[in-house]
Amino acid sequence: MIPRRTIEAFDLHLAALGLRLDAVVIGGAALALLDVITRETRDFDILAPALEPAVSDAVRAFAAVQRSLGVPLMDDWLNNGPMQLGDVLPADWRLRVRMAYEGAAVRLDTLGRADLLSTKVFALCDRGTDLADCLALAPTAEEIAEALPWVTYQDANPDWPAHVAATLADLQRRLGHDV
Repeated sequence: MIPRRTIEAFDLHLAALGLRLDAVVIGGAALALLDVITRETRDFDILAPALEPAVSDAVRAFAAVQRSLGVPLMDDWLNNGPMQLGDVLPADWRLRVRMAYEGAAVRLDTLGRADLLSTKVFALCDRGTDLADCLALAPTAEEIAEALPWVTYQDANPDWPAHVAATLADLQRRLGHDV
């Protein structure tokens, strides 16, 4: 799925239904909407708010129409999967959101740079699959150092802090920062 084309088409779909979506998107879709990455993404991760039932119904209906046109779109392509992350982000994260997309019926904000970077670094440490996104964000050594305490706090496993430190040291090396 190509995020910008998908959300533009969904925007028209919602407008035709007389519905509106104002939300905070994170993950690869947010990075694509900000032109940080150009790769396709699997879904739109909505951090907040919880999707209204009418919007969730519209998401599924839109996916069905897209599949009938040959576009492989899952029913839950726009979802609240990462919603619990809002509970562990710094308390003032909402003060730093910035706009990622605005259409007729859809406005998607995303996290501020430091918070977005922290979530991608956490995903890198947790899943090991977000290296390309972290590199595309091109964080400075200082930004990585600022993300370290929050990411370290996200898992109680006694081996987690050492794993985070090693992963971030590798990221620093790949970015050409002196470690």
